[in-house]
Amino acid sequence: MAIDYQSLAVSGVQALSPYQPGKPIAELARELGLNPADIIKLASNENPLGPSPKAVQAAQKAMGELCLYPDGNGFNLKQALAKRFTVETSQLTLGNGSNDLLEVIARCFASADDEVIYSQYAFAVYPIVTQAIGARGVCVPAQHWGHDLNAMAEAITDRTKLIFVANPNNPTGTVHGAKALKAFMDKVPARVLVVLDEAYCEYMQGEDAADGLVLLPDYPNLIVCRTFSKAWGLAALRIGYSISSAAIANILNRVRQPFNVGSVSLAAATAVLGDEAYLNEARRVNSDGLAQLGAAFEAMGLSYIPSTANFIAVDVGEHAMDVYQALLAHGVIVRPVAGYGMPRHLRVSVGLAKENARFIEALSQTLVASGQGA
Repeated sequence: MAIDYQSLAVSGVQALSPYQPGKPIAELARELGLNPADIIKLASNENPLGPSPKAVQAAQKAMGELCLYPDGNGFNLKQALAKRFTVETSQLTLGNGSNDLLEVIARCFASADDEVIYSQYAFAVYPIVTQAIGARGVCVPAQHWGHDLNAMAEAITDRTKLIFVANPNNPTGTVHGAKALKAFMDKVPARVLVVLDEAYCEYMQGEDAADGLVLLPDYPNLIVCRTFSKAWGLAALRIGYSISSAAIANILNRVRQPFNVGSVSLAAATAVLGDEAYLNEARRVNSDGLAQLGAAFEAMGLSYIPSTANFIAVDVGEHAMDVYQALLAHGVIVRPVAGYGMPRHLRVSVGLAKENARFIEALSQTLVASGQGA
C-alpha cells in the first residue's frame, strides 16, 4: 500500500515549498552547454572579491584536524567577537549561517498559539520558519518597498511573540536609520522579542547608519543576527552568530544543535575578523558597484530601488522572467524575485566592475532585442 508521506508531516510543513536559491554556475553550464569559466553569477549576494587570504590560511590549517569534532562552544571565535563588539561571550550564539539562528529563535519562543510579525517583501526565511513551527504569520504591508515600522508596531497583539526586522532588507535593499529603529523598539512591549537581521550591516554607511548592538543595553528583548557570508566572504562555510542578552542566549544555546559549526568555519571566521583591509576593500568595491549599476539603469530608463546592501533590485518590466532567461543565455545569472511578490524586478548582486559591465551589456542587448531598449 502506497503511503502519502506528505500527509504525515505537520500541517505547517505540508503547505511549504522548498526554498529556491540562486542558480549555481555548474547547473547553468550543464543546462545550456556553457563553459563555467564564461559564466558570472550575480544572484546570491556573495562577495565578489573571493575569500580573505587570512581566512584561507586558517581554513587550510584547520583541515589537518578533520577527524576531530569541532569546539562545540566556539571558544576562539566567541572571544574574537566579544572583543570586537565589546560584549560578553555569554551573549553569543553561533549558527550554521544566520539562517540557522533564525529558525532556532523561532523554535525557542513561538508555537502554534503565537503570532510572528514580518514585513511584505522581506527575507523568505521569516514566513518559512513561522509556518514550519505552526505559528500564525502576520505580514505587514511594506512602505516604499521597505518595512513600515509604525504599522508593524501597531500589528502587535496579545498573541505576538516575535517580530523579524531585516536591516538592510533582502531583497529590496531598503534600510532604517538608528533613530527610526530606536523609536520602533520604544513601541514594542518587553514581552515581544525583536529579531534584527543585520546580514548586510557591514555595508551600511553614514551618520545615521543603524547598529543593533548599540540598542542592546536598553532593550533586553532584542536579538541581533549577523553572518560571515556577505561582506566577510565566507558564504560556503555557513557561519553566523547572534548577540543578545545572556538570558536569551542561554535559551538559544539549549536548542542549538551540538557541533552546528565546523572547525574549518570557526577557524576562518576567527581569522577574517582581523582582516580590516579585506573588509574595507569589500565595502569600496560594493559602493563603486552600486553606483555603476545605478547609473546604467538610469541610462536605460529603468526604475530601481536604491540599496544599502550588496545587491540592487531593478524593474525590467512585466516580462521579467523572460529577461532573466535571456540573461542566462548570455551566461549571466541574476535572481528573479517574483516569489517575493515582485514579479517585475530582478535582484542583481554587486560584482567586480568587469562583471557589472558584462551584466549591463547583456541586459541592454536583451532589452533592445525585446523592443524595450533604445
